[in-house]
Amino acid sequence: MATRRTPASALSTEKAPAPAETVSDIRPAVPANVIVKLLSFTFAMVTLPIGSYFFTLNSLFNGNSSYAGGFAAMMANVVLIAYVVVAMREDQSERLEEEAKAKKAE
Repeated sequence: MATRRTPASALSTEKAPAPAETVSDIRPAVPANVIVKLLSFTFAMVTLPIGSYFFTLNSLFNGNSSYAGGFAAMMANVVLIAYVVVAMREDQSERLEEEAKAKKAE
């Protein structure tokens, strides 16, 4: 195989411009309270339906696994709806705070 020759312009010894001296932003992209909220709802989504299934299987439904499974599915939907409601409220509160800041700036 032939060797590739780079053009003379690519071999230039010019240095790249020095980066501007500014303080870098080291904040995380996602706030910690959002991560905690997501992890808590994930934990609830895993444990609540399974726990409610085994709890109600023999105590409430006397061994009827169909009813216990239906109840577990209902509890999974409750966790999901609760997560959506919490996310919507958080989104609305952020929007209201931004509107309040905009009014103060005027």
